[in-house]
Amino acid sequence: MKHTRKRISIYNQNVVGYAFILPWLAGFLCFTLIPFIMSFVLSFTDFNILSKSTRFVGFDNYIKLFTEDKLFLKSLQVTFKFAFLSIPLRLTFALIVALILNRKSKAVPIYRVVYYLPSIIGGSVAVSVMWRSLFTKAGVVNSLLQAVGIDCQLNWLSNTKTALLTLVLLYVWQFGSSMLIFLSGLKQIPLSYYEAAEVDGAGKVRQFFSITLPLLSPIILFNLIMQIINGFMVFTQAQIITNGGPVNETLVYILYLYQNSFKYYEMGYGSAMAWILLMIVGFFTALVFKSSKQWVFYENNASGGKKKKGKGGNPD
Repeated sequence: MKHTRKRISIYNQNVVGYAFILPWLAGFLCFTLIPFIMSFVLSFTDFNILSKSTRFVGFDNYIKLFTEDKLFLKSLQVTFKFAFLSIPLRLTFALIVALILNRKSKAVPIYRVVYYLPSIIGGSVAVSVMWRSLFTKAGVVNSLLQAVGIDCQLNWLSNTKTALLTLVLLYVWQFGSSMLIFLSGLKQIPLSYYEAAEVDGAGKVRQFFSITLPLLSPIILFNLIMQIINGFMVFTQAQIITNGGPVNETLVYILYLYQNSFKYYEMGYGSAMAWILLMIVGFFTALVFKSSKQWVFYENNASGGKKKKGKGGNPD
């Protein structure tokens, strides 16, 4: 009887647990796993949204991307340039602001909210429209430059040399989420480390490079991975602010993928592009993880990821 009651109790607990995760599980299956599998299958077809028939074309879509589609290579070039410019700047600004806010002050919570706010609204259409108006010929940016004595009549969005820069600045402006993660990591570093360093005569710069950066390296790794993913998936800003112009200088990869899939209705071709992007992001993510053994420091492993071995081949 006791065993029967115990089994019923365990069964009821399992049912309750499955009931709680059912909404997430249904969402994962409907909006993630099934579309994931479908996009892989469609990437080997000539599926067109307006077409009634779909043919299996094998690797033709992938071959066309690398051999015939010049805009594909252009979009890759623009995306790489955007990512390699914006990601280091965004992380740098996030870390600098986190260091500034990592102090005891009654106003610090207000500053945290102010700096985090752009991350909440930065990806919206309204902010993109506002950003586009800032960099027009008669926009606020040129007015500010003229106010300080710089005669600037440049239309930043129609200039091939500055159009991408405006998107980079908007992306860097949204550093709030990375800043909060850095700030939480800074709070975990014991003050006794800095006190001991001061006793030994280490200055602020030496403390930063010898204590702060090593102990913050796992947080830097996490933020770097997240920004690599987000940097390669930028879309709203390029779509609203420049729409890929001028002369495709801001045609980022996701925007070109969107155009092929929903403007030209070539969903099979767009699916192939999506899988190429997945492999690119996966490659850079794996590369960062592989290199992390050399520069990420964990408190329980002072060698930064590699355990030293004794004479017998066993860890010390």
